[in-house]
Amino acid sequence: MIQTKRPESSLVDILSMIGFYFVSIMFLEGFLKANTLLSVQLPGVFFSLLFSISISAFLTLITAISGKMQRWIMGFFIVLICIIYGSQLFYFSFFKTFYPVYSMLNGAQVGEFYREILAVLIEHFLWLPVLFSPLMVFLISKNKLPILVVKRELIYLLVSFSFFFHVIGLLTINFGSQENGSPYDAYYYHEYPIDSIRQLGLLTSFRIDVKRMIIEILPFIDNMERDPGVIVDPNDPDDPKEEIEYNILEIDWMKLIEMADSDTLKDMHNYFSIVRPTNKNKMTGIYEGYNLILITAEGFSHYAVREDTTPTLYHMANNGYVFNNFYNPIWGVTTSDGEYVATTGLIPKAGVWSMPVSGENSMPYTMGNHLRPLGYKTMAFHNHTYNYYKRDISHPNMGYDYYGIGKGLDMENRWPRSDLQMMEITVDRYIDSQPFHTYYMTVSGHLLYTFTGNSMASKNKTFVENLPYSSNVRAYLATQVEFDRAMEYLLSRLREAGVADKTLIAISADHYPYGLQPEEINELAGYTVDSTFELYRSQFILYVDGMEKPVVIDKPVSSLDIIPTIANLMGLEYDSRLYMGQDMFSDNQPLIIFVDRSFITEKGRYSTKSKTFYWNDGFKEDEAYVKNMIKYVNAKFYYSAKILEQDYYQVVFGK
Repeated sequence: MIQTKRPESSLVDILSMIGFYFVSIMFLEGFLKANTLLSVQLPGVFFSLLFSISISAFLTLITAISGKMQRWIMGFFIVLICIIYGSQLFYFSFFKTFYPVYSMLNGAQVGEFYREILAVLIEHFLWLPVLFSPLMVFLISKNKLPILVVKRELIYLLVSFSFFFHVIGLLTINFGSQENGSPYDAYYYHEYPIDSIRQLGLLTSFRIDVKRMIIEILPFIDNMERDPGVIVDPNDPDDPKEEIEYNILEIDWMKLIEMADSDTLKDMHNYFSIVRPTNKNKMTGIYEGYNLILITAEGFSHYAVREDTTPTLYHMANNGYVFNNFYNPIWGVTTSDGEYVATTGLIPKAGVWSMPVSGENSMPYTMGNHLRPLGYKTMAFHNHTYNYYKRDISHPNMGYDYYGIGKGLDMENRWPRSDLQMMEITVDRYIDSQPFHTYYMTVSGHLLYTFTGNSMASKNKTFVENLPYSSNVRAYLATQVEFDRAMEYLLSRLREAGVADKTLIAISADHYPYGLQPEEINELAGYTVDSTFELYRSQFILYVDGMEKPVVIDKPVSSLDIIPTIANLMGLEYDSRLYMGQDMFSDNQPLIIFVDRSFITEKGRYSTKSKTFYWNDGFKEDEAYVKNMIKYVNAKFYYSAKILEQDYYQVVFGK
């Protein structure tokens, strides 16, 4: 028998398959960025190209070794790539961020928003043929694509090809800038999906995310983490003023350091022991013993506070504590991150759902756990599915008797449900129990902002139909009318019970109304809103009925400062060093932190995107100050994540 020699795969055949994968990936990469990111940076394009070549060679290798299944395997990879890019594009259109692997593995509940998802699909249905065009091209041309003959030389060639371009990318990253916002920062440290995809490309970001999850699961693998470096507290911790009394507890830091069973814990103890605490001040304890109602309001914004459409919110915002520079950053993983910040005073950990993860930890510094031991009746309500984002785990752990749809809270089945009806059902459960603390997470302000697909918008359409805005903007304002009516009802019941002047009410949003397009935000504002800072300016309402006159606060503050501020106002015993935010009325310097690590201080604002510090009038440029503040902000992110990872409050305080 004559044996025929198997034909060699030509270089043209190999490059054809690599090229098909590469062109497909880069086409979808370009389409994704063109429809999501506000800016495309040349380094991001460069690294996307390098890593995409490496990925394409690797996929070609897997395809080649599949033998007779090559075309099936190649089709599978093309479908998978199209789905990954398409799902991220539609997810961004809905949530204004990209989903991490953690969300993908825990995202079954996203199906509850099927109406909104369907509406987004319909609105952008023309995206679908574009997103799946690589698959269409493959199906048309698959019989013309080469079948690679697997030989040792081919495997060596593809491995070398993939490795070469990957190493070139890594070398370029490592020899380039290592500052915040650099490709180096995105590759090794900063888990901010938008920046990572902008800098490195979607598939590389996805791979890094998977690697980080494996490291979390297998802690014996060395996890490369950025050392914040030597920082100087801008509040001069080394020069304490002896006459000032601080909000601190007697914590034996030296003993904790001696007992620490890891270098990480020793480092944390050292760090928190030298952070300058916030001072007690004239506002300390002025609401001691008061009832507390804390509200995280869905999609709430200063744009919604209007004398004509939301008179109750307008009254509260202008006759209580008036915060002229309040910011409510968005944090990049889930919408529950905003709730986590507003209820814990901590920065969320990137890559995970911080709120449910905290449900397994000791959380003594939430208001529920602070106040329940003092005899307060503590309850929490949410007019949506009770276990969405695993609130059935996190909220009882924060010290609340928790009720939502499906667990102790029965409401009309409409979407979104009514905040007013939630108040009507729940107020009687606590108003006669003195003192009480109630937490609400509302839902009436939820997107989509249309009169046909949003029950609250259609219900309140008459209140906004004559406003000089486009339909979606009016629909958004109509949803906030429902929240205003809820607050009107709540205030009336508090007044009837004679406790309105003994109840502190704090209201902030979970995030800005990102269900509106940028041009619609500009329409509401009346000017073009800056996307680095101004987009996150918001409304914080801090109100006690019957205040003699409003108190105006011009100091920049943020949602991170809400819980430590309330703790000080109510005269609670706490250690202010263990929050990432700070009491708004303290004499500590203001610090507003954003997810991309841009920040605002009393001296100006730093943009990570432009690598520029914009100095306020009256302050002299000081490069050392800027470098130190960058380290200081990095430390805030680092140690806040460690609080969650290490169950740090349990370590410090025990049970």
